Amino acid sequence: MSEDPTALDMTTQPRPVYVIGAGPGGLAAAAALRARGVRAVVVEKSDGVGASWRRHYDRLRLHTTRQLSALPGLPMPRRFGRWVSRDDVVRYLEKYAEFHELELVTGVEVTRIEPAAPEGGNGDEGGWILHASGGRELAAAAVVIATGYNHTPALPDWPGRDAYEGWLLHAREYRNPQPYAGQDVLVVGVGNTGAEIAVDLVEGGAARVRLAVRTAPHIMRRSTAGWPAQRSGILVRRLPARLVDRLGALVAKASVPDLSAYGLPRPTTGLYSRVKQGSIPVQDVGLIDAVRSGTVEPVAAVEAFDGAEVVLADGSRITPDAVIAATGYRRALEDLVGHLGVLDERGRPRTHGARSPEQARGLYFTGFSNPISGMFREMAMDAEKIAKAVARRSRTTTVAAR
Repeated sequence: MSEDPTALDMTTQPRPVYVIGAGPGGLAAAAALRARGVRAVVVEKSDGVGASWRRHYDRLRLHTTRQLSALPGLPMPRRFGRWVSRDDVVRYLEKYAEFHELELVTGVEVTRIEPAAPEGGNGDEGGWILHASGGRELAAAAVVIATGYNHTPALPDWPGRDAYEGWLLHAREYRNPQPYAGQDVLVVGVGNTGAEIAVDLVEGGAARVRLAVRTAPHIMRRSTAGWPAQRSGILVRRLPARLVDRLGALVAKASVPDLSAYGLPRPTTGLYSRVKQGSIPVQDVGLIDAVRSGTVEPVAAVEAFDGAEVVLADGSRITPDAVIAATGYRRALEDLVGHLGVLDERGRPRTHGARSPEQARGLYFTGFSNPISGMFREMAMDAEKIAKAVARRSRTTTVAAR
């Protein structure tokens, strides 16, 4: 990432841009801002970078290729291999912050963002005030919110859940299959996390693994004849959804066996139409073989809990030793910015990347989508666009104030 010849002088900037969150999106945005001469301070509530990645399960690897997952200004090392492991992602994020000499404040949580009053009575935009832990108030010229797509575990309020006599946990608490060896385990949710945990449990010696499915997923090979699914996602992302749905159906029939006889039918909604609704395809890391061999058993969705039993949507009852809920996450932005009118009815940012809300100029969001072209790749692109927009806005504000 080269220095911008029109970059601002950081020594003349009275207020920095605050970046909330030291995950890949926040670090990328801070590095891109720094490259344009904009002072950026990353505020992270945990004690280091990549906190959410450190909490993921042990076997997790990026489903996007190393070459297409690097953040601006620093390639991922070749020794990480094609599909980068969780631990190597953390190592990369640590190196990234060090390499770009990012200003990082840890152990501080920003709880609410308010618009600041314009200074000097000259009509200039006043920037933002960040209310943070310890009674801190931070004055920001602009704010980039990068607190993450997978922020707060979402556990459905199933009837009888609180009185369940078995072991119930969210997938965020799952690390490896060792505690479940010899046990009967029900995994709820057949997204990428649920599918991968189910396979991990089988390989780790669980006695029985069932997978509760509410909506049949699209399943894709992570790579076919050396061609990664991510590259296909990049190529088709700008095409009409109906066209991509048809192409996806053809590819699925050619590369993915019909698992209907095993309780996992092909979905009725098109692949890209489902993506538009916020559900990306499951990248196969062993689920197809596990379902065909019977080691992972698809069952109906969970409806309720009754004592030690789990009641399924088809009326059947099962008694697993443990239930792992791979039921997704909430963005949890309501307390932070919900009062600003920048979120939709599902709590997601109405704008993304370099687009700043009309009623909240200087407020940017990154990392709140889950595109088929790859989240790391999109965050890297967003970072450059946000930095360009912030630098342009800063120059305009500086000129207007003279």
